[in-house]
Amino acid sequence: MGLFDQIMNAVNDPNLQANAGQLAGIFGTMQQLGNDRGADASTMQSAMSVVGGFVRSALQEKQAEGGNNAVQNLVNQFGGTSPSTAAVTALFGSQLQPIIDAVAQRTGLDPNTIQQMLPTLVPLVLNFLKTGAPNQDSQAGSNPVLNSFLDSDGDGDVDIADAMRMAGGFLGQ
Repeated sequence: MGLFDQIMNAVNDPNLQANAGQLAGIFGTMQQLGNDRGADASTMQSAMSVVGGFVRSALQEKQAEGGNNAVQNLVNQFGGTSPSTAAVTALFGSQLQPIIDAVAQRTGLDPNTIQQMLPTLVPLVLNFLKTGAPNQDSQAGSNPVLNSFLDSDGDGDVDIADAMRMAGGFLGQ
């Protein structure tokens, strides 16, 4: 099952955090960030895709070091719609140049603009992954959205931008 399917299942599962309002908040923040920086929706989706790939690699490393709970805790702590330099630091430390270069190459955005956007983009990706987290009062175990994103089966078929584009279509965004 793909990432988008996992997100739609999470929206329909009362035991998981996902809801249409949460997804709309993510899209609204991404759209506002793009508008503020002069980037269209397509450029923002490309930026999210590149950042999502780096987030995936960083979370896979964290998973190897500390297990699934450590990764879910990181997602829970830093997933949101507000800028957070702490989220960027927690995932990447000070190694931002490869991310900035990759986003610039793919989108044509100015590297300084990208650096300013990262503290918002990273929490948005994490918030997207948070949609599959169990509710506080739920007995649900793992986060199927996060597991799908980390691609436990190793087939490499994961792209946050594709899932966001489909979810945006679902929301009429």
